[in-house]
Amino acid sequence: MDPMMQNQNNAMPTAKSGGRKFRNDIIFISVLLAVVVLMGVAFFLLRGEGDTVTVEVNGVRLGSYPLSEDRTVEIRTGIEDEELNLLVIKDGKAFVETATCPDGICAAHRPISREGESIVCLPHKVVITISSAKGNAPDIVA
Repeated sequence: MDPMMQNQNNAMPTAKSGGRKFRNDIIFISVLLAVVVLMGVAFFLLRGEGDTVTVEVNGVRLGSYPLSEDRTVEIRTGIEDEELNLLVIKDGKAFVETATCPDGICAAHRPISREGESIVCLPHKVVITISSAKGNAPDIVA
């Protein structure tokens, strides 16, 4: 046998060492995935109930309203206030009942009540956010 071929055969990894490397990769990926899932679950479960709804239009704060008081807020935007988002605060939750935007995604969004949740209407540049005066959201450093 050619000595050059013999050196190449010796340099190749064996199936045994390749299997160990593959197993270690699977273990590493599994542990990493478990940590990510646990962090996500912890973040979701530790997030507290909000007590204030804040409305911003085009980056300017329009108002803040307590979640504890039922009310309806007309959010008018556009050149002559022709665009409308109707915010409803009821039973400790906030949702957009109707919107004149073309896609209506904000009106289809589920009601929000937990700190950090938001409803966004991109065509009207409206952001509705839930916050809490207690500041009980966990600090997570990534």
